[in-house]
Amino acid sequence: MTYAVASPSAGPGATGRAKRPVKVYDLALKGAAADRQDLARTDTSQFSMLGVSWTGATTRLHGTAQVRTRSTATGEWSAWRDLELNVDPLEKPGRGVRGASEPLWVGSSNGVQVQVVRKNGTTAPLPKGLEVNLVDPGVVTDAEAKAPGSEPAAFVAEGTPDATSSSTPADPASPSDGTAATPTDGQTATSPAPTDATPTSAAPTDSAAASASPTASASAGASPSVPTAPPSTVPQPSIVDRAGWGADESISPEAPEYNADVKAVFVHHTDGANDYSCTDSPSIVRGIYAYHVQVEGWKDIGYNFLVDKCGTIFEGRKGGVGLPVLGAHTYGWNRESAGIAVLGDYTTTSASNAALASIARLAAWKLGQYGADPAGTTQLTAGATQKNYFATNYTAGSTYTFQRISGHRDGYNTQCPGSSLYAQLPTIRAWAAGPVQGLKLTSLSGATASGSTYYTKGAITAHWTATTPASLIKNFQLLVDGKTVATTSGTATSVGATLPLGSHTIAVRAVHQSGKSATSSALNVVAETTAPTFTTTPQLTLRSGTVNTSAVPVTLGWKATDDKALQNVKLLSPTTATFGPTTTSSSRTAASGTATTWSMRAYDYAGNYRTSSPAYTPVILQESSATKSGSWTTRSSTSYLGGKSYSSASKGAALTWTFTGRSAAWVVSRASSSGQAYVYVDGTKVATVDLKSATTLYRQAIWTKSWTSSAKHTIKIVVVGTSGRPTITTDGLVYIK
Repeated sequence: MTYAVASPSAGPGATGRAKRPVKVYDLALKGAAADRQDLARTDTSQFSMLGVSWTGATTRLHGTAQVRTRSTATGEWSAWRDLELNVDPLEKPGRGVRGASEPLWVGSSNGVQVQVVRKNGTTAPLPKGLEVNLVDPGVVTDAEAKAPGSEPAAFVAEGTPDATSSSTPADPASPSDGTAATPTDGQTATSPAPTDATPTSAAPTDSAAASASPTASASAGASPSVPTAPPSTVPQPSIVDRAGWGADESISPEAPEYNADVKAVFVHHTDGANDYSCTDSPSIVRGIYAYHVQVEGWKDIGYNFLVDKCGTIFEGRKGGVGLPVLGAHTYGWNRESAGIAVLGDYTTTSASNAALASIARLAAWKLGQYGADPAGTTQLTAGATQKNYFATNYTAGSTYTFQRISGHRDGYNTQCPGSSLYAQLPTIRAWAAGPVQGLKLTSLSGATASGSTYYTKGAITAHWTATTPASLIKNFQLLVDGKTVATTSGTATSVGATLPLGSHTIAVRAVHQSGKSATSSALNVVAETTAPTFTTTPQLTLRSGTVNTSAVPVTLGWKATDDKALQNVKLLSPTTATFGPTTTSSSRTAASGTATTWSMRAYDYAGNYRTSSPAYTPVILQESSATKSGSWTTRSSTSYLGGKSYSSASKGAALTWTFTGRSAAWVVSRASSSGQAYVYVDGTKVATVDLKSATTLYRQAIWTKSWTSSAKHTIKIVVVGTSGRPTITTDGLVYIK
């Protein structure tokens, strides 16, 4: 086992988790057969990322490479996982560059098992120098040292490295004889003291190779001219610089190279688990950096930028985030593009909105430096003859049309960035280019809708939604009759305004960071302050039904109107109820002998209202209070109103009540043998009432009469003397005053 160390760029830092450098362990695979090599379950020191590499950067591994790892947290072995072998080749690899799989983030582990098998039907042997490369990203930054987490692995005491240890990457161009030692229980790598020394071998380079471009790269040690960062049409998003994620600059001393511009952005995924914590993102980036440089022998990390699932953007290849740094990310197309990689595997899992928003912001900013529309297309010159994932053939030196924001698979025959993330590229383009998508004015507080029109007294708050993330929106504007009356930030979802009286249209305009604007559909709003009116004051009238000494059946009637739109009428006392705008009556009961206020309030849709609160008193006049003529007999029973009633079978016998009120009801008992009676009002016969009933009923208000206003009235009841059932029994009279 050999290892390479990237010492931390920062000092010891605050107390907390002990800092430790990045370490890369190389374990040789074994197997005499040409079609298979393995590494049995092996105990290792702590690592979190791994891959498989082999001698010869241009050599391809035609087969499968699978790994299993043991978690330091649970002690359990994972299932077998495939390594992605279809990695972009390097056309002109520099010294020490190795062929390799994509690195796989597996989380903190201390055991590994590997199997590499040649593809069925092929005759070429597996590449030479096969080994599994384990990366411990260490604890490098102060933020990581302060962060909660598991304790570091129990490395042996620091000491002088033995003769086989090296602080520089092993030179894959001079592979070992395959007898590298396998670590055993208790055996760990010894970390050499940090050094700023230049590696003894020539600095690794991928410049010309990784770019796969006909344009010649700067030679090692040259001082390429550094361009000036052009301004962009959109703001730069927040980016964690290399120091922020703990890059050890000593392992990649070669100067960066620059393109003339950035015509396109290629989106990638890094493979590996998606359940990582975003606090681990700097470690993942650091691991990829160590893998690209110390395992594959590249000059630097390949991607220009990396984005985690929480949307944090990390600077990738050095040279300046605002400059057109030449990366090593998309074979054949690096000379005119930038590469953005999302941490994780998005083959079947969609990327988070936070990640998509950051990709969109980053792409819009980079392309905006060169006046390019993120939703448009461009012509790129192929740097290699090849075909892409969709079997499109490219010839070196020829130009081809690409989306400004493309997927890795558009340029090279790979599944990257995964089918799910690739399907999200149209969303990224739309978000990056603008205008704001999905803008909708959802509601107006302070206003109420009736049909397609809202009504308000003046003060309203507009609420809206948009599918474009707020980080890409410059501001929102509230439009009243097409004119801006309020402006708020791109993170806002509401804003208030006061409308003048009259009819208006309300809309929201969203201004994208690009300057493009989108306007929502408008809402019709009427501002008005005229309260509804009661054209008929709430009135209480008696109705038929069973009368008790505590509850008299009544009907509450009213009429209300509004000059714009009546919303409802509410009963506030003696009980509560809400009625629609077309309802004008309600059956209720009222306490007798007590003056009760019947308070009602009419509301319009703007919130204006008017209240009317008349008071009424139901009064029970017992039969004994009437003026009698003819023969009447007193009856007693708890079933009668007040416990007593009058009964008569004498034709012409009469009872007369005189009162001052606006409504009256005659209260009787009913049975199958009950007869008929004439009713006279103020001396005029108005009705003949038949009291016969199939079932016996008591205290029944059987006949009612109401007037528009209160006045003195006389009600007279006369026995008809119906043949075979002459008897009537009366409880009394109820009236409203």
